[in-house]
Amino acid sequence: MKIALQAVLWILAIFFSYKIYDSINGPINFNKNKNERYAVVINKLKLIRKAQIAHKDVNGIYSNNFDSLVKFIDEGIFTLVEKRDSSYMEYDRTYRIDMLREVVVVDTLGYVPVKDSLFKNSDAYKSFAQVPIEGIEAQFDIDANIVDKNGYKVPVFEVKVAKEIILHDQNKDLLKVENETVSVDGVNGPSIILGSMTEVSTNGNWPTIFDATQ
Repeated sequence: MKIALQAVLWILAIFFSYKIYDSINGPINFNKNKNERYAVVINKLKLIRKAQIAHKDVNGIYSNNFDSLVKFIDEGIFTLVEKRDSSYMEYDRTYRIDMLREVVVVDTLGYVPVKDSLFKNSDAYKSFAQVPIEGIEAQFDIDANIVDKNGYKVPVFEVKVAKEIILHDQNKDLLKVENETVSVDGVNGPSIILGSMTEVSTNGNWPTIFDATQ
């Protein structure tokens, strides 16, 4: 009985020691994995933002799907222009003074493929849709539209992925807390989001610390 009791006590001691260790190191490991994965995802979203801005510059709107965005990078062309100020003074008969006539001349200098300009020899853009986290097969959600802002029609876009996808294999209790984040130093809400479908923005909902890493 004594030996059996000692064995049980040892097992309980080991169990509670592990629980204490896990309660301390669990959040540390969670935050480490979270920050590493967020950085990878956000860096890809920055590339998507670059492509979307180019798409809007050329076509006037953002792309609402990855197939068309990839096709644009493969086939799109930037027009290189130079603007020259050719303003001159002209006598105005009404006011009887010389007045400035503003004239801007736009010269076309040439054309550059979007792919060469943005991605050079890289084909990373071809996998834009895939969330870059090992162990999962998931895609970003993407959308685009034209919204009315104070009487002006303005193009907007949004790309997002849920945190539960990025942190699919992490502690569920810690993930629940992470989904409820409201902080200037954290990624607020249950998703990482680039852009907005209601506001004119090409920013993400992540803190500036992630913009320092590329």
